Amino acid sequence: MSRGAVTAAACVAGCLAATGAWAKAPAPLVPIALVEDVTSATTDVEFMDYVGTGQVIKLAPKDIIVLSYLKSCQHETITGGTVTIGAEQSAVQGGSVKRAKVACNGGKMQLASAEANASGASSFRLQSAPISPVLYATAPMVHLPKLQASDSRTLVIERLDRPGERAEFVIGDGNTGFYDLAKAKAKPLTRGGVYRATIGTNKVTFKIDAKAKTTGKIPVVSRLLRFTPG
Repeated sequence: MSRGAVTAAACVAGCLAATGAWAKAPAPLVPIALVEDVTSATTDVEFMDYVGTGQVIKLAPKDIIVLSYLKSCQHETITGGTVTIGAEQSAVQGGSVKRAKVACNGGKMQLASAEANASGASSFRLQSAPISPVLYATAPMVHLPKLQASDSRTLVIERLDRPGERAEFVIGDGNTGFYDLAKAKAKPLTRGGVYRATIGTNKVTFKIDAKAKTTGKIPVVSRLLRFTPG
């Protein structure tokens, strides 16, 4: 057999093997929980990453990760061990976990299909249900949408049920993930108020719960505001 024939045969075999590998590739993980904090030098997840059902996170004995489940509103502090993300809570082997139910929008927010982009932390589209999101804290954590080069980078939050309350925040070019109104020391929004947030061509209407928290350490999932994708 000629060298060319050998090369061609090898190529065909390699291509078939590759095709088989591609066919068996796992489906993209559906985002189900948010990493609110992580203390680890080895794990491959970071602060404000989304994690999906079936994803496995390995922690060293003293590593700590804090997870909030977007639908079940389960808030977990996990120390060490192997963590497997479930539909409503994590399975932890070889470590310890402390759980608490927290106020969050829960089932009123649906998760949509994966949308690849340059940042792993923001690689998922999130779709709002018809009911406006309800936040349980007066200082939202805003998950910024993808912006076009021509879009304004000013985040505007204005009250709808009682006009006159309005705030603007200039988002720096390097900020493409989240904007925390608490860290920005913004004036707290009003309990029970209905608001609209706008940035670029993106808009979302939301409500602040009548018993929303105003102080203390509040889980991000209780105050997370996401824009409906276009």
